[in-house]
Amino acid sequence: MSNQQVQLNIRFKAKPGKKEEFRKELSSLIEEMSSEKAFISAIVSDDLDKPDDLIIYETWQGTRDSWLTEELIKPYRKNYEGRLSDLIVDRSVSWLQPMGEWGSHITNA
Repeated sequence: MSNQQVQLNIRFKAKPGKKEEFRKELSSLIEEMSSEKAFISAIVSDDLDKPDDLIIYETWQGTRDSWLTEELIKPYRKNYEGRLSDLIVDRSVSWLQPMGEWGSHITNA
């Protein structure tokens, strides 16, 4: 396995009244993906200034290409993706490469 790491910072805007239902779906997804060999960590946060927004920050062993090739195709992701249109208005993804870390030992940076 590669010594590289990739991080995904994903912002979701839940549909009005659907945030908690979406949070449950997201938690189920995290339970599934946390058993993957390349999974390192995930943090879910609420945006204090945007009450309908949830942000997940994931760290994975590998590269963006390896994540897209190996993780995106998992059957449980297809089920999750199929439910999103009922729960969220928008999603934006940022792909990050860790270059430094202080206070924890999650990354190889």
